[in-house]
Amino acid sequence: MAKKAMVERDLKRRRMAKKWDARRERLKAIMKDEAASPEDKFKAAMQLAEIPRNASKTRIRNRCLVTGRPRGYYRKLKMSRIALRELGSLGKIPGLVKSSW
Repeated sequence: MAKKAMVERDLKRRRMAKKWDARRERLKAIMKDEAASPEDKFKAAMQLAEIPRNASKTRIRNRCLVTGRPRGYYRKLKMSRIALRELGSLGKIPGLVKSSW
């Protein structure tokens, strides 16, 4: 089980990224716009630098919803391979059958 602080930190980053997403995209569009003046681009870059770093989508780490494990993560199911195997063996995931040979 992952540390509670790591899971909470990731949730905080997800909330911040959602909150700042529209403003970040707007500023990046100004910086990429060829018709914008250099002063506007510089001003947009300064405003972008003021946005918290944890508000960036790249700082988010995919973690298992069940255990908080950061590795072996299945995006479609939002859980780790270990949690998937356990829940599958217990029959709690519909349509999943553990193979054995």
